Amino acid sequence: VQLQASGGGLVQPGGSLRLSCAVSGLSLDYHALGWFRQAPGKEREGVGCMSSGGGSTDYADAVKGRFIISRDYAKNTVYLQMNGLKPEDTAVYYCAASLVAGTLLPGLYGFWGQGTQVTVSS
Repeated sequence: VQLQASGGGLVQPGGSLRLSCAVSGLSLDYHALGWFRQAPGKEREGVGCMSSGGGSTDYADAVKGRFIISRDYAKNTVYLQMNGLKPEDTAVYYCAASLVAGTLLPGLYGFWGQGTQVTVSS
């Protein structure tokens, strides 16, 4: 099983970034895919998740209306479109897979990718 997160970088406040999570070795038809972030000195927190099969999404209150999760079935890749970025969005972002649907709890995710750094700064 491999989850490969990419797309991070430096962006100005108000800008946008799209993160990608390429998944191999497991089926997103049977696993939920979550996005998480961890800022220095803080605990890892859930950002958003997509249910197995891609039928529904859920987001943390801090990012609702700004972040969107989507999926490319052919590429087995899940995206996190981040708009209206704020300095407080600065963190290392991770994608992870879980057999538990609709959760933003990191402890319920068994498969993790490496992180990608997102820095929002002027």
